[in-house]
Amino acid sequence: MGVDAVPVTVEVDVASGLPAFNLVGLPDQAVSESRERVRAALRNSGLPFPISRITVNLAPADLRKEGPLFDLPMALGLLVAQGMIPQQVLSEYVVAGELALDGSLRAVPGMINMALMARTLQKKVLVPFLNAGEAALIEGVEVYGANTLLEALNHLNGTRPLPLSPRPVPEQDEQTLLCLSDIKGQTQAKRTLEIAIAGGHNLLMMGSPGSGKTMLSRRSASLLPALTDEEALEVTRIHSAAGQLGARGLITRPPFRAPHHTVSDAGLIGGGSIPKPGEVSLAHYGILFLDEFPEFNRKSLETLRQPLEDGIVQISRARASVTYPARFQLIAAMNPCPCGWLGDTEKPCTCTPAERSRYVSRISGPLLDRIDLVVTVPRLTVEELNRAPEGEKSSVVRERIAKARNSMQQRQGMRNAVLVGQKLREVTQLSSDAASFLTAVSQQLSLTGRGYDRLLRVARTIADLAGSEDIRQVHVAEAVAYRPKGLELV
Repeated sequence: MGVDAVPVTVEVDVASGLPAFNLVGLPDQAVSESRERVRAALRNSGLPFPISRITVNLAPADLRKEGPLFDLPMALGLLVAQGMIPQQVLSEYVVAGELALDGSLRAVPGMINMALMARTLQKKVLVPFLNAGEAALIEGVEVYGANTLLEALNHLNGTRPLPLSPRPVPEQDEQTLLCLSDIKGQTQAKRTLEIAIAGGHNLLMMGSPGSGKTMLSRRSASLLPALTDEEALEVTRIHSAAGQLGARGLITRPPFRAPHHTVSDAGLIGGGSIPKPGEVSLAHYGILFLDEFPEFNRKSLETLRQPLEDGIVQISRARASVTYPARFQLIAAMNPCPCGWLGDTEKPCTCTPAERSRYVSRISGPLLDRIDLVVTVPRLTVEELNRAPEGEKSSVVRERIAKARNSMQQRQGMRNAVLVGQKLREVTQLSSDAASFLTAVSQQLSLTGRGYDRLLRVARTIADLAGSEDIRQVHVAEAVAYRPKGLELV
């Protein structure tokens, strides 16, 4: 349920009577079709299939069973019923796998979560060979991977035991990350990106086509510090449940997800006939990048409000309700108007005021109110690009971000972006000049309480990057510069 595995007991009864293969226990269509896969796999593997009345029960009976992972347990259950495998031996294992018609085993999703369940139940794990590395990520569990049904049979009856699957070594993908130094100029945009990543603030970049918004966003992944062991396991579990882990092993880098603006509601937030994690959950502890922000379906964007606020996604269906983690950081990019050239120094804007207003209004006020930073990314000329010096490398910026995050963790145990209420007041000690300046700014800009808190959080992050315990006037002044005034937010 969600990312947690639920134990299902497969009971097989072979009785005398007219030949039949009955499957009970709320199976879905994929599980019901297992009968034909199991029958063909047994026969094509040279194993007997009982010509009797077969009843397979999937318990608990009130929980709907989905997917082809019950193929292997059903086939082994039939072999136990025929005396080819000792029942006591099979009871020591948690088993899952899809059968091909020739008896080979295919991978199924969610094996790392099943291995966690097996560790809790103090059982061994028998899965397809393609899933063995994934399940072996969990320490303290004996994992065996079989390529075929015959290999599984020979292992269980002791004829030819399978070797223990080793724990895979995490991939080092540092070399594949794009470097921030590839982008020339755009000093303010880079600074804003650094502040956003350090504090976990949601960021919106506005600019003409070709100004570098997408390039900046895609290089944000290289600024994120590596995941802790606990975070890496949680992210890996989500990708495993979605069937997107493959042979990568433990995910040690924060994920970066960039869905196209035509993504469906279920694809973005999660769900479907068989609930699976969506993009917001796959971006857990990482970045969700939405390019061409206003082009996304309005309903899909509105579904982001709950995970942005709570860090979870709850999907309710008639039979069950599942919850997926979704503590992500939103980075969005958009043009300033439909034609894209509003404010450009070379090309004139051809949009009417009404068209501009309709374009910006595609993003609701409550959603924009959850964005802490807005920066304009100007389009640079070729001459300006040639003159611009090479910028800092991602590794240098990442060290500053990691240092600032360590300060946040030691001070309050969380990033600044999620500070609210009394906790926010406790960690935002303002110097006298900063307090006076912030009061004057609040009165001049008519800030609401939420807008005031947003300024405090951003100023706290700027102070952390500067290594300052107190928030000073210069930190508040910089935070005011990133206030989303262009979208009429306070």
